Amino acid sequence: MSEIPQAEERVLSTLNTDGSRRWVRPRVSKGKFYRRRLFTAWSLILLFVGLPFGRINGKPLILLDVPARQFTLFGRTFLPTDTFFLMLLLFGIFVGIFLITAVFGRLWCGWACPQTVYMEFLFRPLEQFIEGGRKRQLELDRKGADARRMLKYPIFFLLSAFFGNTFLAYFVGTDRLGHWIASSPLEHPAAFLLMLTVTVLMFIDFTYFREQTCLVACPYGRFQSVLLDRNSLIVGYDPSRGEPRGKLRKGRSEDSGDCIDCLKCVNTCPTGIDIREGLQMECIHCTQCIDACAEVMAKIGRPTGLIRYTSKAELETGKRRFLRPRLFLYSAILIGIFGVLSFSLSSKGSADVTVLRGLGAPYTRLASGLISNQIRLKIVNRSTGERSYIFSLKDAPSGVEMIAPENPLIVPPGGDRLTAAFINAPVGVFSKGEYHAALHIEDGVDYSIEVPLRLLGPVTQGEK
Repeated sequence: MSEIPQAEERVLSTLNTDGSRRWVRPRVSKGKFYRRRLFTAWSLILLFVGLPFGRINGKPLILLDVPARQFTLFGRTFLPTDTFFLMLLLFGIFVGIFLITAVFGRLWCGWACPQTVYMEFLFRPLEQFIEGGRKRQLELDRKGADARRMLKYPIFFLLSAFFGNTFLAYFVGTDRLGHWIASSPLEHPAAFLLMLTVTVLMFIDFTYFREQTCLVACPYGRFQSVLLDRNSLIVGYDPSRGEPRGKLRKGRSEDSGDCIDCLKCVNTCPTGIDIREGLQMECIHCTQCIDACAEVMAKIGRPTGLIRYTSKAELETGKRRFLRPRLFLYSAILIGIFGVLSFSLSSKGSADVTVLRGLGAPYTRLASGLISNQIRLKIVNRSTGERSYIFSLKDAPSGVEMIAPENPLIVPPGGDRLTAAFINAPVGVFSKGEYHAALHIEDGVDYSIEVPLRLLGPVTQGEK
């Protein structure tokens, strides 16, 4: 039987040289950064769970109703006609990510990403509580699972079901989700299958994939070379202080660096890398190695900061420049985007009105001699309640009348209605085949608008 080929060096921090999975069992270093991250993480978890239940003006804080093509963000509902606003918002989010990364590095990955927050501050601590510390976990990896390791799986599944359903609440709303949970799956098989799929995917993620999601599936780390520059904040090891490394023992050379090669920075890393090898794609800037190294430096009487928040420029030259052209560029774009978005939203009324010309012939000559133009009127109700929209011609001359089968037009909240109307006018009001009128629309509450109309008619012989 041929031997399994061995790689000359490790390809990924979570792979052994023979290609097998290297399970990462980090030792938690509870320093000052850990305590700050712990507070941040649980604040974000509570925020994530609570947001779907929040209401502003009777609307959810966040509801991404994809089937209905309605997106509610902090009490404001975006409809399919709001493509421009959604495009601006998404573009602004991307530019914001560029700006934050250029200044603070991968702050999102280590401090706010749901994958990191749930894994490092809920699932992994719970796993260590059930299975035991790092030493026992490594022993179980070698010998195989025992009853305590098997116990964690149903607990993880229940947690995944809870957070999976919370995640679904952002897309279906808490009322509909509560109905699904309380009723039999047979009444809503498609919804139940959706809930089960989300739960299983979350369970597999936090039970098996774990840090692999960050290293393999997430593209953010691979964009570092584009998003970061030499002055961006990173978690870095200072080789000028740490090298050459040497074990802490009697007779240690005075020329040795501060690094005593204790490997605590490696053992505490949730992605299994050695920060001393420089900036790496796998590093999520979680600061665990900073806390671990600070603890060791304090014990051996050396100043902290061997591993710290720094930048590549500072590590190489001792200087770091905060203000640089890309920050001004990102900031200017961001201000412009959200300035336009804020102005556009503030000037947006409680309804959208679209007037279209009728299908078929541009106009019809009636038996009475009047010229009839058909118009189609579409009204989108943005308010939280049902509205009745009344429309009429403003300052119409004698003989001009509008016939509308539905007037007022009743439109449900967040919905839209399409109706038709006919405007009949004598030939004498047309000049060069055109008559310009104004359509007044109001709901009797807070919406009123005048829409210009260009009606077509015959061109008399003398006007040619």
